[in-house]
Amino acid sequence: MGIFHRLIRYAFLALSIGTLVIGIKACSPPVSNQPTAPASPVAMSPSGSMSMSNKPKININTAILSQLDKLEAALGVPALSNKIQASRPYGSIDDLVSKKVIDQAQFDQIKNQVTIEEVVLTGEAKDVDYMTKLGLMKGHMIVAGELLALKKPDQAEPHIGHPVEEIYVDLEEQFQERKVEDFKGVLTQLQDLVKSKPNDPQIKTQYDQAMKAIDQAIAVLPNTQRQSTNFSLQVVNGLLETAKSEYTAAISNGKISAPIEYQDSRGFVAYAQDTVYKGIADQIKQADPKVNEQIVTSFTGLRKAWPSPVPPATPVLTADQVATKVKQIELSSAPVIQASIAK
Repeated sequence: MGIFHRLIRYAFLALSIGTLVIGIKACSPPVSNQPTAPASPVAMSPSGSMSMSNKPKININTAILSQLDKLEAALGVPALSNKIQASRPYGSIDDLVSKKVIDQAQFDQIKNQVTIEEVVLTGEAKDVDYMTKLGLMKGHMIVAGELLALKKPDQAEPHIGHPVEEIYVDLEEQFQERKVEDFKGVLTQLQDLVKSKPNDPQIKTQYDQAMKAIDQAIAVLPNTQRQSTNFSLQVVNGLLETAKSEYTAAISNGKISAPIEYQDSRGFVAYAQDTVYKGIADQIKQADPKVNEQIVTSFTGLRKAWPSPVPPATPVLTADQVATKVKQIELSSAPVIQASIAK
């Protein structure tokens, strides 16, 4: 997928983080050392009463491409994400069939996963969404830095462009609300420099400035929140869910056919483990050594999928194997999240 295909890619993340919608909380079963399924999210009804929500659905009118990739993967229809986006707007989910995006049999497989209704985030769910999207920015920039170090500016440039072209626009309102100083220009300047002068020594300086600007946007969240195991594990799971979708999109016919998606997923997993999880690992290890061991072991196995920033011709791990490792981390983290909520 090119940059155009990915222009509105990351707005959905709040739908896959595990905490949704107006005043969200979770039901907390007893904590154990064994991985258990995450507590079902609870949504606030219009009357203000608490009600159990179903698994978050994908809004086919507003979802970004990486969310739509889940439907593409489920149906095995190449470029389905782009087809859904190109046929907007939809008056109902049945328009997927009437507009000939998919056929009736395919629609029947995914109709319970899609919606045209908007989901509004508030409170911690909104903060998790904000942090996760900035984590995606960092993941893009991490892999861009690796490619620049390998003297591959042509491969690095799209990853520098994605944060401003895809994610910044989606967070712009939140930046204003949170009084984050505008840094779009910093990202754009770096991208332009890599395009026009790929060997310019100033690239390193501009790159460092861009990374610092993203860090400053993250820093508006209270340190206590960013050091919370509950909060950070939700961010980790959101990043990994996106990485899983990107990795799946990178592979076709047993080959890595979309290097950008492979590289995206590498950067997202790296940031999830090396920064977000690392920041809370000691807390988790102290509270529950077994859970920490499970998560670290799963991460170790997961990261074998990306032996280098430049993808191998044949995947080291299949998309299903990556999905399994991501699920293992989600299940291992569930009791920690539940215990934090219960306090």
